Formats: sequence, structure tokens, C-alpha cells
Amino acid sequence: MVKKFIDPGHGGIDPGAVGNGLVEKELTLTIAKMIRDILVNEYQDVEVKLSREGDQTLSLNERTDMANEWGADFLLSVHINATNGKANGYEDFIYPGSGDATTAHQNVIHEEIMKQVDFYDRGKKQGNLHMLRESNMPALLTENGFIDNPSDAAKLRRHAYLERIAQGHVNGFVRAFNLKEKAPKPPMWDGSEFKEGQIGRISILKRINLWKRDENNNLTFVRVLQPGDRYRVYGYDNLYGGQYNVGGGNWITKMEGYIKYETPSKAMMKKAAEFYK
Repeated sequence: MVKKFIDPGHGGIDPGAVGNGLVEKELTLTIAKMIRDILVNEYQDVEVKLSREGDQTLSLNERTDMANEWGADFLLSVHINATNGKANGYEDFIYPGSGDATTAHQNVIHEEIMKQVDFYDRGKKQGNLHMLRESNMPALLTENGFIDNPSDAAKLRRHAYLERIAQGHVNGFVRAFNLKEKAPKPPMWDGSEFKEGQIGRISILKRINLWKRDENNNLTFVRVLQPGDRYRVYGYDNLYGGQYNVGGGNWITKMEGYIKYETPSKAMMKKAAEFYK
């Protein structure tokens, strides 16, 4: 069991950075909860503790004491940057001289976050920051865009973009700590061939649940699917407002704005018929 401590920066009487109608303490809490929920719901043998669950005021000492007393094996502190409105981009920090393991974690998490976002890459850095210095475990502090930069703020205002930031952190954790999925996704479709029995495809537009259905049509949550994923569709029925069968007993609910369903072209159907006859 691995134990990850996530610190949403600021909170309570400390709003953090403010700009373009956004408040850092609110954004960091949203991102931290997303990271926690994905890790706990989708990966095996991982515990997550947040320094705050709401708009609490916590000192820096209280945050690191909480992580140290809980016995976390990694601390992540989530922040949003600010300067004079001219700087932009993503950067992260470890404590100077932290060692090879922490540096390796930073390298992997930084890389995975940059795969998910289109922030300017400000690089991997070191800093004598309290959350990094006073923690007993390896620690990383991320600065996810500049709240006072109009371009970055426009991205931070979109819930879907915050999801991408959170997913980047999660993907970094998965690689850095070799986390295992609780349940595999149905095979993603790369569009290379149209399989026998396939009636269409689904593209995921927003995070949406994948379900299993038993013989009584009771639903069991499997995992959350990510924007950009594509899956083959083998059937459809009207239960629960409409559900698509994506194979292996897995179902995706028809939800406006969350998925895009497409039927195959005639050429693709003809090619499939010729292949499988």
C-alpha cells in the first residue's frame, strides 16, 4: 500500500493568487480532489490524504506535520502561479539536493503533466520551499499556470482543463510508483480495422463512468474514461437513458456533451464485410 499526501495550496483566510476572476485556493482544491478521486477509484493499493477537504485555513507547519504524522511516502503540493501578468506556463519544484529518487519522480511527473496540458514548459526546478524542506518524504510542488496571465487563466477557467491537469499528475504517479489499475479499460480503438459485430464507435469528450451490468441489469462502477479515448460499440439499448455496449460486459451511458457516437462509413462497412466473410 502506497500513501500519497496531497496538499491543495492556500485556503481559508489565505486565498493565494487571485486574477482574472479566479482564486488559487479554489482551483488547487478542485485539482487535488480530482487527483485523489482518480487514484482511489481506479488504482490498487493506494491511499490518499488531503491536507484540507474544504476552505480551511492551515499553516505550512500544520500541512507538513500532517503528512509526516500520517507516514506518507510522497507529498504533492498543488499551486497556481502569479507574477505581473506577463509570465506564463507550468513548472515544478523539488528541494535542492533531494537525491536521485526524488529527481526521478519529478522527471516522470513533469513529463506526464506536459503531455496533458499545452502550458508553456518553464522547466523542472529546485527551491527552498517549506513544503519540500520540512516533509520527511520525497516531495514535489507543482505550479499549474499563471492565474494573472489572461491566456493561462482562460485555460484554468475550464473544468475540462483542470481535469487534464489532474490526469497528468495521476499519470505521473502511475509511472513513478508503478501503480496498477483496479480494472482494465476495454481495448481502445485506433481505427485500424472495423471488427465483426461492431456497429459504431464512441469518442469520449468529457470524463464519464464505465459500467458493468449483471444478469439483472444492475450497474457496477468500473472506472472513469478519459477525454480522447475511443471505443468500439457492439450494441445499444434504452436502459438508463440509453447505453452503448463497448465489449467485455462494459457499458457507457449516452450523455449529451460527454460522448460522441459515430456510425461507420459505407466504405468501412464494405471493407469489414469482405474481411469477415
